[in-house]
Amino acid sequence: MNLLGRLRGGLARPPEQVRALVADPDERVLAWGELVAGGWLVATSRGLRSDGDVLPWHRIGTARWTAAGGGGTFTVVPLAEVEPGVQAREAPQRFVLRTAGELPAVLRTRVDRTVVTSQRHPLPTGGAVLLVARRVPGQAAREWSVVFDDDADRDDPAARQVARERLAAAVDADDPSR
Repeated sequence: MNLLGRLRGGLARPPEQVRALVADPDERVLAWGELVAGGWLVATSRGLRSDGDVLPWHRIGTARWTAAGGGGTFTVVPLAEVEPGVQAREAPQRFVLRTAGELPAVLRTRVDRTVVTSQRHPLPTGGAVLLVARRVPGQAAREWSVVFDDDADRDDPAARQVARERLAAAVDADDPSR
């Protein structure tokens, strides 16, 4: 898209149906796309909104965009805390968009901004664990969490021990000034 097109898109006002999804005056609409099945997928200052539900940016583990014409498909994998400091991937959510506008770029930027650092470490079971430090709105400290590649490894004592050790080392080496 050329500069003039980006300026027009950046100055575009969200449709009334999009604005109606965001009742809180402190929450800003950043980008939106029309869903093929009806409704809207909306990126706001707080997270990704669909059908009135909001998925906070720091709870998005991955988001994959596949473009098709002016729209495309987002596959978003949310994270859920299953115990303190341990997150698990939830079932992927698929959003098929008729129009996407700036939504793919905004979503990527917002999710990337939450991640301070991530480190993958092998486990004795043959799997791996991902350690992630994220910025969480309203919290001064970074939130460190562990995400096992395979949910079964969460129940393996040896894998859990390695994950705990790696997490402790990462937190000890963390430099909050970054």
